[in-house]
Amino acid sequence: MALASLERFTYSYPGANARALDDVTLTIDDGLHLVTGPSGGGKSTLLRVFNGLVPHFHGGRVAGCARVAGMDVIRTPTRRLAREVGFVFQDPELQAVYQNVEREVAFGLENAAVPARDIPGRVEEALHAAGAQHLAGRLLRTLSGGERQRVALASALASRPRLVVLDEPTSQLDPQGTALVFDALRTAVASGRTVVVSEHRVGELAAVAGSLIAVDRGRVRTSDPSRWMAPMPPERVGTSGDPHPEAWCMRNATLGFNGDAVLHDVEAGGCAGEVIALTGPNGGGKTTLLRAIAGLLAPLSGTATRRPGRIAYLPQNPAALLHRPSVRAEVRFTLERARETTESPDVILGRLGLGAVATRYPRDLSSGERQRAAAAAVLPGRPALVLLDEPTRGMDTSARDALIDVIAGLRDGGAAVVLATHDAALRDAVADRSLCVTAGRVTEAAR
Repeated sequence: MALASLERFTYSYPGANARALDDVTLTIDDGLHLVTGPSGGGKSTLLRVFNGLVPHFHGGRVAGCARVAGMDVIRTPTRRLAREVGFVFQDPELQAVYQNVEREVAFGLENAAVPARDIPGRVEEALHAAGAQHLAGRLLRTLSGGERQRVALASALASRPRLVVLDEPTSQLDPQGTALVFDALRTAVASGRTVVVSEHRVGELAAVAGSLIAVDRGRVRTSDPSRWMAPMPPERVGTSGDPHPEAWCMRNATLGFNGDAVLHDVEAGGCAGEVIALTGPNGGGKTTLLRAIAGLLAPLSGTATRRPGRIAYLPQNPAALLHRPSVRAEVRFTLERARETTESPDVILGRLGLGAVATRYPRDLSSGERQRAAAAAVLPGRPALVLLDEPTRGMDTSARDALIDVIAGLRDGGAAVVLATHDAALRDAVADRSLCVTAGRVTEAAR
């Protein structure tokens, strides 16, 4: 018997007119199953059926049948389903309970009444499986977004579930971290677990997946992963070509928190009309440098300067920006405070493909849509300095291409742009220069 199955399953969120899942029939057997599709197409909703968050937590209207490990999802409490289904969400920040890494990984084991003597060994096993053993002893607030994602994966693996479900687990990871997660997934499958993973980085997993599940506008179809074709990378956008004045500058700067240095002797700067990409491993200091450029973090020593003008800052967690009742209201809030602009909110919403969700509450959107909404909320109004931390997190190919066009327009309008990213396609399409941030140092990267 299949470990999980849906039969003519239909689901709508409370108050929604459109169906989030529409007459889905699907079987999940042993092995690895790869879920793909556009942002907002229903991938996360499908995944949340397996652990019962749809419909138990979200509510709404449901029809048809869903079963996991022999249990009827509609009639089984989520606490019972959680014993068989380990889940890693898109936003690891929202999944954390404790401040300490080991306590966080142990949380599910404690709730499952695993004997106390067995918990330390299970925690160590899970951290190693997720490639996060070096994070033991750390506080979650000191971790980068990618490091938090690895801890979330370890938390899911600790209970040794039969089914492991992951919603875009590598969206914030550097190539090494991505490889570690993919290795962990292959190990999980080899140990007898079934894995369902949603990913925009399809290529490597397609080679080992048993099925490719495409979700678009609530409809689901399966296909042979070997027939998947990689999308063409975006074309490089040209530069304005004219020299511009310096927009920001670090001189002999030591950057860190509470007296603890993260980056040493930083000598770097950027010009108006220039795009700089920050590259390097998770936890290397890219976010620290962005915050210092923005003026949110004063140097421990040395100097940090920037030219006058509005700063548009997109953090790793877009939910930190979104508090208005609609996506359009978020954009309008920014434009009302920007000087010398009569721009309509619908301009940036149209450019980022958000017209259809302009009246929606931002926190109800999918991760990719929420990322675009946060970008739309900070980028209009002709900012002088644009700082983007993992801006394509959770975005599909078409959304990334739209963001590339927006970034190019800001650059051509004279903005200085600095973006921290693991997305090589984004870097290659827009960056004039790259700075490598690793091992406490910032160095110019060869093109």
